[in-house]
Amino acid sequence: MNLPTVTYPGLALHALTASMPKAIEHLPSPPWLVDLLRPDAEAPVRGGEEVRTAVRDLLRVHGYRPTGRGKPSSEYLAAAIAEKRLGSINAPVDAGNAASLHSGLPISVVDLDLCVPPLRVDVPPAGSTFVFNRSGQTIDVGGLLCLFDANGPCANAVKDAQRTKTVAGTRNVIAVVWGSDAPDSQHAARTAAWLSSLFVRLGAAVERVAVSGA
Repeated sequence: MNLPTVTYPGLALHALTASMPKAIEHLPSPPWLVDLLRPDAEAPVRGGEEVRTAVRDLLRVHGYRPTGRGKPSSEYLAAAIAEKRLGSINAPVDAGNAASLHSGLPISVVDLDLCVPPLRVDVPPAGSTFVFNRSGQTIDVGGLLCLFDANGPCANAVKDAQRTKTVAGTRNVIAVVWGSDAPDSQHAARTAAWLSSLFVRLGAAVERVAVSGA
């Protein structure tokens, strides 16, 4: 699979697909994965203030303001877990959340079969929106780097579209690591490699996605 990506300064984007051995409603997160959702769990990648700043700077390139409710998902995730407002969701999303929590990088995990090909990464024009939850709330994604399918933007480093989120019958996902070249150009690659290993440990068949044009 190839993922055409807009030229974007400072971007270190990595993506992979994972085919689960069964529908995720029949694939509960094992204890070892749930344990990784603790901030003090051992992990091969580690974020920090420099990573947080780099991610925010990355999202500002086309004028998006990553603050308040529009802050990077990695920041929301860390706060929600620290305050015990978020626990296990499902196996592939938990794997993405574990990698995001410890790396400090936003990670999207969406249902590949709910995405309408072709897929690409691009920057939506001003005024672009999508629904991000079951309540029908929308987010303005104008200027925010996004994963697109044929129907428009469907995932980004802040929120993912409700229409492509995982569901009980999900078998195939695409995960996007929204990484920055700063402060370490290899940090996103290491994060993607660890996420891949988590998917494999869940019994998934994993393929790296070729990112072109970044």
